[in-house]
Amino acid sequence: QVQLVESGGGLVQPGGSLRLSCAASRSISSIRAMGWYRQGPGKQRELVAIISSGGSTHCADSVKGRFTISRDNTNTVYLQMNSLTPEETAVYFCFADAPMRYWAQGTQVTVSS
Repeated sequence: QVQLVESGGGLVQPGGSLRLSCAASRSISSIRAMGWYRQGPGKQRELVAIISSGGSTHCADSVKGRFTISRDNTNTVYLQMNSLTPEETAVYFCFADAPMRYWAQGTQVTVSS
């Protein structure tokens, strides 16, 4: 059974926007934080954004001012990505800390014209 599912990736032109979503199953208890890592071709995995169960947020310096992480509730989060550039091309992996680390399947974001 899938416990963490994300969606929203795709192909977008430079300057465009995408919104990723990630939903945790009710079977995951006591979620402390959720967010996204990304990994582009030939690059290290990078923490993009994280939001705690209390609502505190953090975004990587490279995306600050362009990306916003938010939540509907403790188990559902969104990553609004604006002003996208080719450097954002990567597979984005949602995670949840409960405190065990859960990973979603990953969604491809490609920024290209």
